[in-house]
Amino acid sequence: MSLEALVLIAIALPLACIPLLSIAGDRAPNAREAISLSTGGATFLAVAALLDPVNAGARPDMSLFTMLPGLDIRFTVEPLGMLFALVASGLWIVTTVYAIGYMRGHHERNQTRFYICFAVAISSAIGVAFAGNMLTLFLFYEILTLSTFPLVTHHGTDKAKRSGRVYLGILLGTSIGLQLLAILITWVMAGTLDFVEGGILDGRVPDGVAAVLLLLYVFGIGKAALMPFHRWLPAAMVAPTPVSALLHAVAVVKAGVFTVLKVAVYIFGLDLMVRLSTGEALQYLAAFTILAASMIAMTKDNLKARLAYSTISQLSYVILGAMLATPLGVLGGGLHIAMHAFGKITLFFCAGAIMVAAHKTEISEMRGLGRTMPITMGAFLIGALSIIGLPPMGGMWSKWFLGLGALEAGQMFLVGVLMVSSLLNVAYLLPIPLRAFFSPPDRASQQVPTHNGEFEDEDPEREAEDITQEFEEETHGAPDGIREAPLPSLIAIVFVAAGTVVLFLFPEAITGLLAPIAGR
Repeated sequence: MSLEALVLIAIALPLACIPLLSIAGDRAPNAREAISLSTGGATFLAVAALLDPVNAGARPDMSLFTMLPGLDIRFTVEPLGMLFALVASGLWIVTTVYAIGYMRGHHERNQTRFYICFAVAISSAIGVAFAGNMLTLFLFYEILTLSTFPLVTHHGTDKAKRSGRVYLGILLGTSIGLQLLAILITWVMAGTLDFVEGGILDGRVPDGVAAVLLLLYVFGIGKAALMPFHRWLPAAMVAPTPVSALLHAVAVVKAGVFTVLKVAVYIFGLDLMVRLSTGEALQYLAAFTILAASMIAMTKDNLKARLAYSTISQLSYVILGAMLATPLGVLGGGLHIAMHAFGKITLFFCAGAIMVAAHKTEISEMRGLGRTMPITMGAFLIGALSIIGLPPMGGMWSKWFLGLGALEAGQMFLVGVLMVSSLLNVAYLLPIPLRAFFSPPDRASQQVPTHNGEFEDEDPEREAEDITQEFEEETHGAPDGIREAPLPSLIAIVFVAAGTVVLFLFPEAITGLLAPIAGR
């Protein structure tokens, strides 16, 4: 089988399973989920089969069809796209396993629609990863936005619909109003939209025009959530937790920062990026987003809201790496796509497990939770350490190379920003597992979960023995008081938490892949 055929198979497989998912539907959930899992496995194998050839220097390239003379729907596999496709297809499998436990345990409706939209989103993400030009990338980028909109509005409540409007409004508004304009100007002035090593704009566009184009591209890639175009991300937290994992770790935000890196390396080129004044301005805006979002995260008591602002902060690490326009900065930004994916999906999986098993969404309610959910909270600690950038977790390497990239660019201020950011990460993440493991259970909140996971006030005169009885009922009478999430969700949590450690031990698998685009 040719490498070009594998590219098409990887993109088409998730779409091919949609009729089967529809047929199985809610009447045959086991079959539906088996179809989703098997398709995810096959898709990952198709993507992984391209890894060795790409590492060896091959660049599978094919044109599917021509829209206009010189404008093809084209696919080209290069190292950065290879990394993103591996992350998206691999974590699709894990997220599906997690979703089986979560969606059933939380008695979610419209589960078939969830799996169908998820499949379209993964196909779109792989299309973004393997796009050979900006036209192809833009088309799949927009399909990704539209396919995830039903997932954001999954619950169908007024709040979900409002959040969906914010989500769609910002992402479509930035991509059509800014990114598409940048693409059109690039086509007119450069005569091509192909991704070329060294960029296509240098020597074809005056530096002043290129500086404006860079602003249009970076702000037009709304999925990267650079301030002030970040509000869609916290708004989307109304969605079920597997959707949050898709948004934050698997596809959507990674498509955003991947596109920023791709544009910097293959449209502008590092030599041109170094000369652009707006590149340095965007470095400082990324630094501001890193710190501001971290400080906002510290104020949030809702766990998913805190993690959402953490993601906004972490995405700007990748933007910063791209704007530094140094080999080490690009390498650090590419590494952070994978390292953040595993660390943040671990945290979101744990947040969903806490809601399903303990019916808690607020951090202030999680005192002593580590005693009843030790595996979940232990995994949360591992994911938090990776986001902070401490060994032995993979997040250390991406922050290390980003720091070296800032030094390479002579930006000591940005080195300081990265260090302060890690301290802020400690401040808003570590208190959560520490509270869970070392604080006594807080039974004085006078609240217990109802059957649907919401909370209602109790009689303030409730006796201590009644509280004890209720706690025993909540843990299903387990002698050790352990009450973890459903087994499929727990398996997924352990897997991704272990993945952060594996990435620390074997970072050369990614650094070796990305070395050609970093010029090393």
